Parts: sequence; structure tokens; C-alpha cells
Amino acid sequence: MSSSIVQRIQASSHLPVLAAAGCTVALLLLGSLYSNNFLSVNYLLLQLQIASFLGIIATGAMLVILLGGIDLSVPWVVTVGGIMSAAAAGWWGQAGEWLAIPFGIACGAVFGLLNGLGVAYLRVPSMIFTLGINAVAQGLIVIQTGGFAPQDRATTAMHLMATGRSVLGLPNALLVWAIVGAATMFVLHRTTLGRSIYATGNRERATYLSGVDTRVVTLLCFTLAGACYALAGVLLTGYSTKAYQAMGDSYLLPAIAAVVLGGTNILGGSGNYLGTVVGVILITLLQSILSVMQIPEMGRQVTYGVVIITMLLVYGRGRRHSD
Repeated sequence: MSSSIVQRIQASSHLPVLAAAGCTVALLLLGSLYSNNFLSVNYLLLQLQIASFLGIIATGAMLVILLGGIDLSVPWVVTVGGIMSAAAAGWWGQAGEWLAIPFGIACGAVFGLLNGLGVAYLRVPSMIFTLGINAVAQGLIVIQTGGFAPQDRATTAMHLMATGRSVLGLPNALLVWAIVGAATMFVLHRTTLGRSIYATGNRERATYLSGVDTRVVTLLCFTLAGACYALAGVLLTGYSTKAYQAMGDSYLLPAIAAVVLGGTNILGGSGNYLGTVVGVILITLLQSILSVMQIPEMGRQVTYGVVIITMLLVYGRGRRHSD
């Protein structure tokens, strides 16, 4: 193979997707060595159902990372979505059956909006401000629940959306992720907002001088991200039939790892949603194998950290433009 062909492959934007897909196949083969059921249709559908929760969270995380930011409010905004949707069902009785889901998502969007205001208009670094909002969300939830486990349960609609299989035997949660993913791809590749997101991540100052209000773009991205986190919280509540505190704690590192693993530049400006999808599936399969191997949670977190650092070294060392 000539050096020019090698360089063309290395420069291809699809290389991270292909690499992640290859790792996914390798994990499937590795998992089949531990269990004969690892490649069964039912098991794979179960893994896709579980991946849907992470996939929706990773969708929001990707929007923020494309801007060159990092959102550390994921854990408790997910919890806000779950607890507040269940609480709404308890508050409003029969009406809560249908209002619980949009109410939970709206609560997450509000926290995303606050993140956007702090980062876009107050110009506070995203890591610092979102970490503060995460603490605020945690405090408000503790006040709401009195420090105890919430007594409210998921509605029938939430449970059906998270665990049911209404179309061709496919998990409903997977269909929800597909809808969210399709909408995200449309926004990123077919709208002015999508082009502005990539441009802001590449050269924010130049994009602003060209007439794009980058503050509004940042605000919208963080708001949509908050809505995605809360939607995942709603699904997790429906999946477990009950909301619980810190239900989003285990999703922060895997979500960032999935996005970076899929080839999205951690410094912003480039990334493919298909890569995020492959990264989510890869992380989910990795979680499954680590669970089968009985690796403790501490070992899993170390693994995610190593994945993030490795992919940052491989794909994320490009210099971010500041002008």
C-alpha cells in the first residue's frame, strides 16, 4: 500500500468510526468466549436497550463537546429528569400520567438553559459552571426528597417507553434514541444551526465576526443537552419503575468516552454522530464484558478514563483555532 493511500486513510473523518466498529466486533467475539448467549438476538436487543439510555445522554454531551466545552452537570440533571417526572405523576394524579414525561424533560432543559447562560453570556469556563450547576441540582433534589429515597413511582407510559417492545419486537427505548439521533443528525447536517455549531467549535471569534450570534448557539446547545439528560432520566425511571438519587452518577465518564471514542474532537469543531452511536455501543458492550468478568466499579471507571485519554491522544491533539 502506497504512503499516499495510508495518509488518505489516516486523514479520513471516518477512521474513528471504522476503528470503533472494529473494536465493537472484537468485543462481540470476546464476549462469545465467555457466554454462548452473547451473540443471541435477545441478548443483543437487551444491550441496545441499555445502550439507548447512554446514547441519549451522549447526544447531549456531543452537542456541548462540538462547541469545545465539557458538561459536568450530567449526573444530577439526569437525576432531576427522573425524580421530577415521577414527582409530577404523584402531584397531578391522572393528568400526571401524560404530563410527567414532558415536565421531567422541561426541568432538565431549564438546568441546561442555566448552563448556557453561564457559559455563553457570563463567559465562565464550561467545566467550572456546569460543575456548579450539578451541585445546585443535587442540593435542590435533596430538598425535594428530604434526603430520603423518593416514594413516587414511574407512570405506565414511562415504563412502556423504557421497557416495552411495540414495533417489530424492537425496544421502545431504542426507538426513542433513534428519533433523538435522527433529529440530531438533521440539525447538525441540514440546518443553519448545525453549521453554526461546527463553526463555533472551530473558530468562535471568526464565526461571531461573520454575523453568527455564537452566544445563542451555545445557549441552544446546552439547553438541548439538558433536555437529553433529563429524557434519559425519565427512561431510567421507567426502566427501574422508580426514581432514585444519584441515578446519573455512572453516566458521566461513559458518555464523554463514547463521544470521544466516536471521533468527536474534544477541542470542538469536528465530529460525526454516527461515530457517537458506534462509541455508545462499544462502551455498552465493554460494560457488559467487564460485568461478566466481575470487574469492580473502580476498575470500570479506570477503564473509561484510559479510553478517554487514549482517544484524546489519537484524535484530539489538533490545535484549536482561537481566531
